[in-house]
Amino acid sequence: MDLRYVEPRWLRVSKVGVTLPGKEAARPVRILQLSDFHASEIVPLSFIRKAIEMGIKQNPHITCLTGDLITGKIPDRPAFVEALRLLSNHGPCFACMGNHDGGLWARPHGGYADLSEMTGLLEDAGITVLHNRAMQVEVNGRDLELVGLGDLWANDAEPWTAFGGVQTSPQVPRVVLSHNPDSKKVITEYDWDLMLCGHTHGGQISLPLIGEPLAPVTDHRYVAGLNPWEGRQIYTTRGVGSLNGLRFNRRPEVTILELG
Repeated sequence: MDLRYVEPRWLRVSKVGVTLPGKEAARPVRILQLSDFHASEIVPLSFIRKAIEMGIKQNPHITCLTGDLITGKIPDRPAFVEALRLLSNHGPCFACMGNHDGGLWARPHGGYADLSEMTGLLEDAGITVLHNRAMQVEVNGRDLELVGLGDLWANDAEPWTAFGGVQTSPQVPRVVLSHNPDSKKVITEYDWDLMLCGHTHGGQISLPLIGEPLAPVTDHRYVAGLNPWEGRQIYTTRGVGSLNGLRFNRRPEVTILELG
């Protein structure tokens, strides 16, 4: 079977209910999470736009992008901005950066030396970049605190800076945007409820009895889906795009998380 066909373009919508003990509210919040577009010759902007439109149809209250929006350099900047603006036109949209988006890891791998190109693109699309910083927002009549962490592989994660700007109300759910689920090890001592991640692509290839041998993480318990960790929860999306255009038993996904 040629793994470049069928699954890499077979998008699914994953709907996940998330309960945060002690922080329930009368009004649920629907979060659209999109990650790992990997815009490139392999993943065209037309496919990324399709994923965005699928997500918007779910009528989310807020959108979170969790990194690796490109592979290499930005293709067709005006068209990319136009596609991303669909998200910010629908509602508030926030983003953190991934290892491919620029910096110490991306530069020797054909990417940008820093994050300025991707930050500029996102800001032009009306998207707020949370790079080692926090922001409290009101969503559907409910307060949320978002904390955006720099990328782990780029040696850019500064939790002391990111969490330095958080509020102190224990009733407000705190959601961390961090590209790599292995980032949990650098924010262990901080107070948060839910971390949204990408990076793994769900392993891209999942084999019976073997699992996901290609998943680029240390802790394979958090390759995909919603999983508990030390009284908190981590959701790792399979992402939209891929590297090398390969997927098997790991369809790309558009994720809707409902905080109930």
